[in-house]
Amino acid sequence: MSDLVPLTGEPLALDLVNTRPSTGDLLASPDGLREWWTLQAARLPDEVPQEIGAEDLAAVRAVREHTARVLDHVRRGEEPLAADLRALNRAQRAAPAISELGWTGSALALVRRREGSPGRRLAACLAEAAADLLVDPAVATIRECEADDCVMLFLPTHPRRRWCSAARCGNRMRVARHYQRQKAGEPKRPEGR
Repeated sequence: MSDLVPLTGEPLALDLVNTRPSTGDLLASPDGLREWWTLQAARLPDEVPQEIGAEDLAAVRAVREHTARVLDHVRRGEEPLAADLRALNRAQRAAPAISELGWTGSALALVRRREGSPGRRLAACLAEAAADLLVDPAVATIRECEADDCVMLFLPTHPRRRWCSAARCGNRMRVARHYQRQKAGEPKRPEGR
């Protein structure tokens, strides 16, 4: 993943789906998953483990694929495949969240923990994040980046937002339009437009 830069900052389930940019799969290996997990660490309950196995990677990639397919249907107002919904529910049950009570020395504290391997716990957390996103009415506003060679999805914070990232695709598309205008001999547009 080191040569591919992931898009982050969207809802966690979208960040997961966006690990499949047009330039390659960011979760192609356990090391790629570890790097992405490290980027998302502040949003996830478990620490990033040193060892991530093939089964862990497979569990997370399965959640990603099912989430992407359900999201594709739900964004268009269509019924998702029952098999994808069952798979996301099964991923959550594979490492159910338990709310444990513990004494801190002065008060009771509630901590949510999951059982299972690190990858199964992460997959369950991501499946839960996907469920939260998929039932949110805002899911209908999720857009695909308008850049020609980009497949990233984003939840627009502004109704006129067109690109996944103004710095990434927005600048690239503006430069391309400028180049095309210059090539066609069009006059330069005033600054700020």
